[in-house]
Amino acid sequence: MGKGGEQGGDSGEPAAQIRFYTWEEIQKHNLRTDKWLVIERKVYNVTKWAKRHPGGQRVISHCAGEDATDAFQAFHINPTLVQKFLKPLLIGELAPGEPSQDRDKNSQLVEDFRTLRKTAEDMNLFQASPLFFSCYLGHIIVMEVLAWLMISYFGTGWITTLILACILTTSQAQAGWLQHDFGHLSVFKKSSWNHIVHKFVIGHLKGASANWWNHRHFQHHAKPNIFQKDPDVNMLHIFVLGDTQPVEYGKKKLKYLPYNHQHEYFFLIFPPLLIPVYFQIQIISTMIKRRFWADLAWAISYYLRYFITYIPFYGVLGSLCLLTFVRFLESHWFVWVTQMNHIPMEIDSEKHRDWLSSQMAATCNIEQSFFNDWFTGHLNFQIEHHLFPTMPRHNFWKVKPLVKSLCAKYGVHYEEKPLGKAFVDIVGSLKKSGDLWLDAYLHK
Repeated sequence: MGKGGEQGGDSGEPAAQIRFYTWEEIQKHNLRTDKWLVIERKVYNVTKWAKRHPGGQRVISHCAGEDATDAFQAFHINPTLVQKFLKPLLIGELAPGEPSQDRDKNSQLVEDFRTLRKTAEDMNLFQASPLFFSCYLGHIIVMEVLAWLMISYFGTGWITTLILACILTTSQAQAGWLQHDFGHLSVFKKSSWNHIVHKFVIGHLKGASANWWNHRHFQHHAKPNIFQKDPDVNMLHIFVLGDTQPVEYGKKKLKYLPYNHQHEYFFLIFPPLLIPVYFQIQIISTMIKRRFWADLAWAISYYLRYFITYIPFYGVLGSLCLLTFVRFLESHWFVWVTQMNHIPMEIDSEKHRDWLSSQMAATCNIEQSFFNDWFTGHLNFQIEHHLFPTMPRHNFWKVKPLVKSLCAKYGVHYEEKPLGKAFVDIVGSLKKSGDLWLDAYLHK
C-alpha cells in the first residue's frame, strides 16, 4: 500500500492508491504492538522498525500516534539518508481536511518555529568549528598527561593525590560534556564519524557505553520531564518530583521514604552516588544484557589504560580507591549541572504539546559567562540545546536572541537565572514537592 501509493503519485496515475487517515484514527496506534507516526503529513507504520531504530526503540515509541516532524528534524542530521529507511514504512497521508498538527496545537507557532530552524540553517549555525572541538579534546588530554607527570615527579603524598584527584575529576567531567557533543551528532557532517568518535570519548576516555547513553538520553530529549517517557525523572520511588506526582503518592499513602525530608537526604544520595553506584551498575549490566560488545571493548580499554598508569604508583587497591573517589567527585559536578535546568521546571504526565512549548516548559537557562560555559559544557544554554540538539554548542549564543523573540511573540516563558540560584532552586523544588506529598499523605 505504502509503495503503491508512492509510485501512483510519482507516475501520475490516479492518487486513489494513497490511503488517507484522520488524526482520530492515527492516535489509536500508540501501543507497544502497534505504532504509527506522522512526519510532514505522511503516515508511517514504525511498529516493526522500532526495534531496529539506531536511537533506540523507546524514543520512537514515545512519539507514536502523534506528529513527529519536529522531533525527526531535531535528531537527524541527514534527513535524506533517513528517508531511505522511511519509504518502505509509508502507509498513507493525512486526509486533506485534517490539520497538519494533532490535538489543536497552535499551527502558526509550529510554522514559525520551523522558519526559525530554517533561518538557523541559513546562518550556518549547524556548522561545527573544528578548532573549537580540537582544543576541547586537547585540553582533556593535557589534563590526563599532567596528572600522570605530576605523580611521576612529585610522588604520591596526600596533597599530590588530592590535586591529582581534582585534575582527573575535571578531565572526566569535561570528557562527559564532550561525549555529549558527539552523541548528539553535532560535530561532524557524517553521522558515522560522530558515532566513532563518540565511542572513543565515552568509551576510552570515560569507561562508559555509547549505546547506553544514546538510548537513555534521546528519550529525555524527545519528552523532557514527562513521567513514563523521560528516564531522567524516573526516581525509583527515592524522590517525588513536580506538583502532581507527590499528591498522587500522598493520596495513595505511598511512603517508600520520608519525602518531606527529600531536600535533605538529596545531599547524601543523589550527588555522591549517581555516577559511582547507579550509573556504574546500569552501564555494565546494559552492555552485557544488550550485548553491546564494541562498547564493552572500549570501556575495557579505559580501565586497562587507567590501571596500567596508576597501579605502579598506588597498587591495585589504591588505584581502585582513587578511581572511586574521582567518580564520587565527578558525580557531584554532574548532578548539580544536569539537574539545575530541569528539576525546578514543570514535571508532569504527557501533555501532547508542540515541540517548542514542551521543551520550554521543561527547561531553563543559566546566565552566560566564560566560566559557566566551560563548567557546564554549554548546558547553561539548555533551552537552545533542547530545541536544536544537533547544533554545535559554540553557536547557541547566536541563536538565543531568535529563540527569545519567538517566545516573546507567543507568550512562552523563557527562564534564565544565575548559576547559584539554579543550584538553590533544585533543593527548593525538592522541598516544595516533599511538602505537597506530606500534605496529601496526611489530609487527602
